[in-house]
Amino acid sequence: MKYNKLVRDKIPEIIKKDGKTAKVHFADDKEYDQRLKDKLIEEAMEYAESGDSEELADLIEVIYAIAIAKGIHKVQLDSIIQKKRGERGAFEKRIILDEVL
Repeated sequence: MKYNKLVRDKIPEIIKKDGKTAKVHFADDKEYDQRLKDKLIEEAMEYAESGDSEELADLIEVIYAIAIAKGIHKVQLDSIIQKKRGERGAFEKRIILDEVL
């Protein structure tokens, strides 16, 4: 079966333990950037469809991988999140903007 997508690091080992062979290659920076974007959309869609916490965890993992690839450490990302929360709030009050007049 063909996949042609970014997978977690241990997937080839898991496939081998199942008695199968995984054909893989390692992405250069440009391909990795695009594959992370593709994976972000894939995981977001899977979470949107299922609402499953496992899919939400996968989505966060991809976000962290994108941040690291861009040279942003998790602590820096959390700092940016806190700054934006302070300036613009979070999404906790469930506010829906219907219109601006």
